[in-house]
Parts: sequence; C-alpha cells; structure tokens
Amino acid sequence: MTQMQDYLRPTTVIDFDHPAIMKEAKELAEGSENPVEITRLCFEFVRDEIRHSHDHRMNPVTLKASEVLEHRTGYCYAKSHLLAALLRANSIPAGLCYQRLSRNDDGAPFCLHGLNAVYLEMIGWYRIDARGNREGVNAQFNPPHEQLAYDIRIGGEADLPEIWADPLPVVVETLSKYKNYEEVYDNLPDVLLIAGKKNRR
Repeated sequence: MTQMQDYLRPTTVIDFDHPAIMKEAKELAEGSENPVEITRLCFEFVRDEIRHSHDHRMNPVTLKASEVLEHRTGYCYAKSHLLAALLRANSIPAGLCYQRLSRNDDGAPFCLHGLNAVYLEMIGWYRIDARGNREGVNAQFNPPHEQLAYDIRIGGEADLPEIWADPLPVVVETLSKYKNYEEVYDNLPDVLLIAGKKNRR
C-alpha cells in the first residue's frame, strides 16, 4: 500500500536527488515557505518553460526528470515526471495521474495522458496538468478548482483515479523504446479500462 512518504522520495525516474533538479527547485521556491505558492511556481515553470515534444517537434525523447530539465522538452508524461521531482525536492508530496483520451476526439484509438496530483494542506490531493497550453488547451493552477488540459467527453475516455508514486511501466517502456518524438506519437501508450469502471466526469 502506498504511503505518503512514497510521494516524497526520489526514484529512478523522479530523480530529484540530481543536482540540477535540486538547484532548479530551490531557485523556483525563491525562499517561500508557502507550499501552495511553491506549487504554482513549479507548475508554471514546467507548463510554460518545458516544451511539449510533439507540439514543438522536439527531440530527444526524455524520460527522467533530470533529462526533461536538461533538454527542456518532453511529452506530457515526462513533463509530469519533472513537476513531481521539483515538488518533492521542495518537500511537497506529488504523484502521477493519468487520463485515457481519444486520440482523434471521436472514439478509438485511445491513449494515456499524463498529469500530476499534489497534496496541499486544507485541500488534499489536487490535480494539475503541466503539458503546456496551446489553442484549445488552457490548464491553470487555481486551487481548489481543477482546470486541466482535457475534459472527459466521450465513451472510452476516463479519469483514472489512481495516484502513482512512479510512472506506469507502459509509459516508461514507450519513452525508453522510441528514439524520436514522431515514433512516440505513433505509439502512444494505452491501458484497457476495467469493466464497469465509471468515468469521473
């Protein structure tokens, strides 16, 4: 069973013990003691300063938080790894969440979309999506209201309820296997929904 401490530890992918992550996390916090403000600063940095690999046609494919920071690019999954690392480096519990979305907004095929949940006192777990805004995508940090990049709209799409301390193996496999952003886009990971699982919205 996952404990709160699991959302505060470094892992192979959420490698916030890397010196570059620690330095960036400290600079973003700017001496603030307020976890909500620190979360906003980290969120906006990853959302706005780290370019989404497919939106910007950028390589290399990144996986580890330190790689995302170094190359300033990543798919939604990789950006969520960096955001989790920056938050954990500031002693703020952070995990990984997923949505299952239609790739073409009209049913199959589907793919996973990666985002984060952060634990804030007085609010609890609060989801944030730092994939990067563009036309039709306007994710914001406005607790306790969630404003994610995507809404669940059609059958087969779902907000997956789990909050993971480490990325799903299928995500790690995809980001490790393919060598450029086009190959990743052609092979975005997916999971089958459990029969009877209700969409959250």
